[in-house]
Amino acid sequence: MMNDSPEFERLLAAIEDGFARNPRLIVAIAGPPGAGKSTVADRLEQALTARGLPASILPMDGFHMDNGLLEERGLLKRKGAPETFDVRGLIDLIRAIRTGVEVLAPVFDRDRELAIAAARAIPAGPLIVIAEGNYLLLDEAPWNGLADAFDLTVLLAPPEEELRRRLDARWRHYRLSEAAILEKLDGNDLPNGRRVLSNSRSADFRFSDA
Repeated sequence: MMNDSPEFERLLAAIEDGFARNPRLIVAIAGPPGAGKSTVADRLEQALTARGLPASILPMDGFHMDNGLLEERGLLKRKGAPETFDVRGLIDLIRAIRTGVEVLAPVFDRDRELAIAAARAIPAGPLIVIAEGNYLLLDEAPWNGLADAFDLTVLLAPPEEELRRRLDARWRHYRLSEAAILEKLDGNDLPNGRRVLSNSRSADFRFSDA
């Protein structure tokens, strides 16, 4: 989905129309690991800013549980699965954003594998907030507590072979061994992606070529 594609333009038009009616618009971009969520969020932010519209990105990854807590719960190898996030913290933060006040959000540092508290400010006032993350549309508790949180929703659903290619490149960038990459892909990332695609609510927009 390129910036000048008809699909991208339709999405931009829907966001602009929604913002004209709701000056605190929250857009969700969901999809499997490797689907291109952060890339699409960045493109949207840039395109909206170029049109003179205020936009800010809220990454879901800032709500990763800490490795120490995951280890205590026997979930460290499953890091990135739906059960390894502070979902209630995310829900509370999105509710605060809805009120129109400035909100400080955590950001995930992938190099250090940890979330940094209050690392990003979501400004007060009229704003298009682009929330992006795997499970924003997941129709499972407690994630379904987000069901009424968004004004417009997008699901990215590339073919699994494309997801595998992208994720393989991601983990090679972090210099993981072949065995570790295979374990991440087949033991966590791709099963999580299938769960997203099979158990997510319908979205206003669905793209397979993000």
